[in-house]
Amino acid sequence: MNKNIVLIGMPGSGKTTLGKILSRELKLKLYDVDNFIETNEDKSISELFKVSEEYFRSLETKAIEKLSSQEGVIISTGGGVVKSPYNMEILKKNGLIIFINRPVENIITDIATENRPLLKDGAEKIYALYNERYELYKKYCHYEIINDKDINSTIAEIKNLIL
Repeated sequence: MNKNIVLIGMPGSGKTTLGKILSRELKLKLYDVDNFIETNEDKSISELFKVSEEYFRSLETKAIEKLSSQEGVIISTGGGVVKSPYNMEILKKNGLIIFINRPVENIITDIATENRPLLKDGAEKIYALYNERYELYKKYCHYEIINDKDINSTIAEIKNLIL
C-alpha cells in the first residue's frame, strides 16, 4: 500500500488506539501527530497551547507537511486538524482519510480530559467541539467508521476498507 492511512476525528474518538493496533497488524509505521510535535518541541501539547492555539496549529501544519511526504504509513491526527483546509489538502494528496466517529457520550465517559487542552472545560465543551467540527470531518473524509462497538469490530471494519 503506497497511500497513507490518515485517521481523523474528535479527541478521544480512538484514533491513537486504533492506529497502534493497525500499525501492528498491518506492519506499517504509525505517526501520532501530537506525539510527533511533543517530541520535536520537547514540550507537551498543553504547554504549546499556553503559548497560543495559533502557535500550536503552525507546528501542527509543519508536522503534517513532513509526515505526509512519506508513503504507506498511518497518521493519527489531532482532533482539530480539520480546522485547516491546507492541512487536509496535504493529507489528502497521498492519504486515505478515515473519520473515526465516536459518539460524544462514549468520549465523555472514557477519556481523561485533564491532559487535553480543549477538553478540560468538560462535557459542554466536547459537545460544542463536535458540533463545530462534525461537518468538517464529513467533508474531508473518504470513509467514516462509527466507533461504538468493541475495538476488534472497529479494526475489522477499517481493514475491510483499506485491504
